[in-house]
Amino acid sequence: MSLTHPIGDMLTRIRNGQNAGKDSVRVPHSRLRNAVLTVLKDEGFITGFRDEQVDAKRKNIIVDLKYVGGNGAIQEISVVSKPGRRVYSGSVKMPKVLNGLGIAIVSTPQGVMTDHKARLMNIGGEVLCRVV
Repeated sequence: MSLTHPIGDMLTRIRNGQNAGKDSVRVPHSRLRNAVLTVLKDEGFITGFRDEQVDAKRKNIIVDLKYVGGNGAIQEISVVSKPGRRVYSGSVKMPKVLNGLGIAIVSTPQGVMTDHKARLMNIGGEVLCRVV
C-alpha cells in the first residue's frame, strides 16, 4: 500500500484513535514518524511509543495515547505542510500556535523539533503540523 502523505496519515490515525477512546494506535514505521512522535512525547501529548516487528522487512510503531480527565491530551492536531503545498518558514517568521499554548512541529536541518526550539536555535525549516 502506497501512502501519498505519511505524516498526515499518522496524525489522522492518532486523532481517530483518540476520538474513539483507544489506548493505542498502530502506524507504519519510518524515521520521520519516529522523530515527530519523539517531539509529541517530549511535549506531553502522548504517553509513549514503541516498535513492533511485523515480519522480516516491515515494522509498525505502537503509539500509546494520553488522556487527561477522560479527555484526550491532544485537543487539535492538523497538517500544515502537504505534498502539493510545502510550507517553509524562517526562524523570524516561525508561526506561534495559539500564542504559544500549542506547538508547531518543524523539520529543520538540525532535525525535527518544536517551533519554540527552532526559534531559540535561530533556524527555519518545513512546518509539518500544529498541535494544541
